[in-house]
Amino acid sequence: MKKVILIASILFVAVASTACINNLAVQDLNNKAKVYADKGDYTQAIERLKSSIDLDPSIFETHYNLAVVYTQAEDYVNATEEFKKVISMKPNMADSYYSLATAQNNLAVDMKQGKVRLNSDGSLYTQKNDDVFEEKIKLTENEEEYIEDLYEASLENYEKYLELNPNASDKADVEAQIEKIKEATNPESESDND
Repeated sequence: MKKVILIASILFVAVASTACINNLAVQDLNNKAKVYADKGDYTQAIERLKSSIDLDPSIFETHYNLAVVYTQAEDYVNATEEFKKVISMKPNMADSYYSLATAQNNLAVDMKQGKVRLNSDGSLYTQKNDDVFEEKIKLTENEEEYIEDLYEASLENYEKYLELNPNASDKADVEAQIEKIKEATNPESESDND
């Protein structure tokens, strides 16, 4: 699953060299974001990328890079939302579906662990470290449904990735991930096989 980092490096290079970036300020912000991301300073990288988007929201690579940096920062709530924007901009880019599926899967895991919770209005929020206890988290019915929806969306996006990229070098890994999610979300299937 380290593919996201490799893709980020490729796209950062593409942003720096793309002729379509006429605005030097946008290019400068993207370059600075890469430097911060490479150092692991995701907060600064995110701020630069958001500023770049404020200047020119039409640059696909900037949105993709922002989504990747959110993923690197383990902020799967924002990564998921940004990857959805990326897909709306370029619906045939296979790697966007892979990355969205990964973010959705990680968000579902974070919710199961109580790191991310669902507000009564349907919005998500991240628990402070002090608020997450070692004991089992009691999820609400709405949270359980949300997690189920995330897993389902993750499966669909992994499958879309394979559909758009049928000869993917990581096809076996992605298929294994799909099976792992299916097994985790359908425990009855194990007892049916006994």
